[in-house]
Amino acid sequence: MLAGLIAPLLARRGIHYGWVMVGLTFLVALASAGALGILGALLLPVQREFGWDTASISGALALRLLLFGLMAPFAAALLQRYGLRRTVVAALCLVVLGCLLSMAMTAPWQLWLCWGVMTGVGSGMTALVLGATVANRWFVARRGLVLGMLTAANATGQLVFLPLAAWLAQHEGWRVALMPGLGACFLAGLLFWLLGRDHPADLGLPAYGETAVVPPRPAGGDPARNAFGALAEASSSRVFWILFVTFAICGLSTVGLMQTHFIPLCSDFGMAEVEAASVLALIGVFDFVGTIASGWLSDRYDNRKLLFWYYGLRGLSLLLLPMSSFSFYGLSVFAVFYGLDWIATVPPTVKLAGAAFGRDKAPLVFGWVFTAHQLGGAVAALGGGISRDALASYLPAFYLAGAACLLAAVLALGARAQPRPGAVAA
Repeated sequence: MLAGLIAPLLARRGIHYGWVMVGLTFLVALASAGALGILGALLLPVQREFGWDTASISGALALRLLLFGLMAPFAAALLQRYGLRRTVVAALCLVVLGCLLSMAMTAPWQLWLCWGVMTGVGSGMTALVLGATVANRWFVARRGLVLGMLTAANATGQLVFLPLAAWLAQHEGWRVALMPGLGACFLAGLLFWLLGRDHPADLGLPAYGETAVVPPRPAGGDPARNAFGALAEASSSRVFWILFVTFAICGLSTVGLMQTHFIPLCSDFGMAEVEAASVLALIGVFDFVGTIASGWLSDRYDNRKLLFWYYGLRGLSLLLLPMSSFSFYGLSVFAVFYGLDWIATVPPTVKLAGAAFGRDKAPLVFGWVFTAHQLGGAVAALGGGISRDALASYLPAFYLAGAACLLAAVLALGARAQPRPGAVAA
């Protein structure tokens, strides 16, 4: 009802309701990513309280990343079948419940259940697929910019809560550190339920950039069958496998490695946890700028070449990380260089998927590509913990991630396909 009242008021001022949907989705992405992004900052406090080894805790975080990714293609199908509002609210409830139950945990299996299974499934029900779906349904013009904005919210939300979380964990305990993110999730879910709508046609509007109102196709079929059907169709395409492999490397070199192990890595070199979290937050600030710029660039330039530069520069930054001497100022330079393309790869990847598979299939196909992102992240999260326990150093994992990014840069240049009917030009 509120959306039906607000949409005409905005229209009289020349504002399309799609921008309200962008704002709501931005808040959901920022809140959910913030609630879960701080878990890496709580690794050391949890380890100190319970005495669990690094591999056990990072394994739970790896499971979260894995389920986060495995849910992505089914999330796209759920969003199609049950609508944005119900899916988003259910996802946020599961995230909040998992974090609240973890406050009473006493054994590693409870950590794996709460921080691994519940938050992984809950966050995976929306994730980047929600942003891709909103951009695809509500926008024809400015789609790349919208993708950049919503991607930036997801990536930046994982980092900007970290300094506050690290400070609260140090002074009030890790349980209190969870509360700001959970409060943001509650607010985001409430607003999305009150103001969110599934399609522009629900409000009698065309998509932004179109002139005709296009009724949505009836949502039908089993979500799992739709997801696997999209995979079967996409798996015969070379473009799909290039995007799959390169996005796996993207996850390996960002959320799996940096978000999970950067603070413990800095701690090994004598940097305080709050300072290390501040460096991650600085990465988030520059990522916000870089990812929105990437969305703008993806509307104007060859997306394959953009991916070449993003992966190449990220790989070089990871290989040169030890030269920062792990001082706050040295790491600040790294944060600027690395942060500008932390997850700037998403808008070009989504647009390449749209060009190859069309508007209707693109969210489902991107869901599978995003699964690869989280598989790579899970490998890095677990592998980094094993490297620390077995070799007493995180650096081998960072060197391998840097080399993998250089490989991804070369592979990305091959992601060219003949557009299919209904495809969106990249």
